[in-house]
Amino acid sequence: MKRLTFILTIFFISSLLFSVVSADNQQSNFCSIYFTGIGCPHCAQTDPIVLEDLLEEYPNLIVIEYEIYHEQSNASLLLGYNDKYSSGLGIPLIIFNENEYLAGDKKIIESTNEIINKSNNNDCLLIDGSSVNFNNLDLISLPGLPKIWKNERILLKVRNEGDNQILKGLLMTNEIISFIKNIDYRIIESKPILLSGKNIYFDNAIELNGWIFQWNGEKIDVAMQENSTSTIANSSIVKAKSSVDNNREKLTLTKIFSLAAVDAINPCALAVLALMLIAILTYNPKAKSNILLAGFAFTCSVFIMYILYGLVIIKSFQLIQALTSIRILLYRILGFVAIILGILNIKDGIKYKAGNFLTEMPLILRPKVKKIISGITSPKGAFIIGLFVTVFLLPCTIGPYVIAGGILSALELIKTIPFLLLYNFIFVLPMIVITLIVYVGFAKIEDVNGWKDKNIRYLHLITGLIMFVLGLAMILGWV
Repeated sequence: MKRLTFILTIFFISSLLFSVVSADNQQSNFCSIYFTGIGCPHCAQTDPIVLEDLLEEYPNLIVIEYEIYHEQSNASLLLGYNDKYSSGLGIPLIIFNENEYLAGDKKIIESTNEIINKSNNNDCLLIDGSSVNFNNLDLISLPGLPKIWKNERILLKVRNEGDNQILKGLLMTNEIISFIKNIDYRIIESKPILLSGKNIYFDNAIELNGWIFQWNGEKIDVAMQENSTSTIANSSIVKAKSSVDNNREKLTLTKIFSLAAVDAINPCALAVLALMLIAILTYNPKAKSNILLAGFAFTCSVFIMYILYGLVIIKSFQLIQALTSIRILLYRILGFVAIILGILNIKDGIKYKAGNFLTEMPLILRPKVKKIISGITSPKGAFIIGLFVTVFLLPCTIGPYVIAGGILSALELIKTIPFLLLYNFIFVLPMIVITLIVYVGFAKIEDVNGWKDKNIRYLHLITGLIMFVLGLAMILGWV
């Protein structure tokens, strides 16, 4: 009997110890570093898996996400991790430890579960070469602007401030509502978290000293907050985030507007329009209405074709974004291109020579264009010819458009369309104005063409100065 009691006691203690160890293992955190980029087509395949499916499947998984396309401060971190661990410069990239990392959508989709399953405990690998258990990790000192994900919760860093223990407590506690009763916070409006190809929405959101915390679950009661007036409208961080988003949009609009304005005063585009109007009038000088219809038809065809060219340019840039080392440097490379184009145009403004490289239509193409345009006899013909003539216009207009396409390539393709519409409306606006001026009789086509020839140096000079300043601002980080 004593032996049986002894055996049962040993069994009970062993079972208790096993339960404690199992519970402890279940609470162990598996930490990973995830690099992604909004607009990256390969990231669109892995973002939902890493930031939704895996977090749901593994409640102890913590993902420290660095988005590098919209958050420029995060881009250098990818280089830093590669320098330390040779993890590569391609995205998407998920890093578990110094020996295990997966780059590319296929590897992440196929192998992430295997790595997590073989060890339910993994420290956070830091850029300085150290690895730290998440319980001992100083979230405030994390470089850049990370998003920290855990089981339907997310922390978003806004500034290098905050209480480390409170932040980790928000991620780890089982009772969020009870936990936040004892901390200072402000209730804010939950904002969608942007991923490649989709958004993730949360039920609740608060801000607290440099961070935003969002989560799903029990709704927070506004009455819990001592100062109920400190709500959405008074949230400094929400205002700061909104201000950052607005500033980015304004800067993008400013750059696109500047580049479009430069393209709009391009002499060769104006010359082609003048040739087309002259051809129409020569064929039927009495049908003045043809001027209006043909001018608009030609302008419409140029607008449509340039929208298509813009989408192709943007998509081409997005396809090379898998080579993230190129993507990181792309913005500055485009800045250098803008400076070179600016210098070439300034040179034309000082000492003009027709058909100069990258600033005007090459002389060898001009007879061909003139021959094609001379065959226009109707507005319908003007539209059709306009579709083909854009190919000859590209050599002298493509420079600013390529720079604009590179800037817009950081956005999802569908979101670039409003910017392309704006750019190309500005680009064809002089064509519309000239068509109307000639139609109402304010000026003859020869007068318009003569004005263009007389002021061509000034047009190049203005173009060059705008391009040079914009390129310099892009390289120095002013815009």
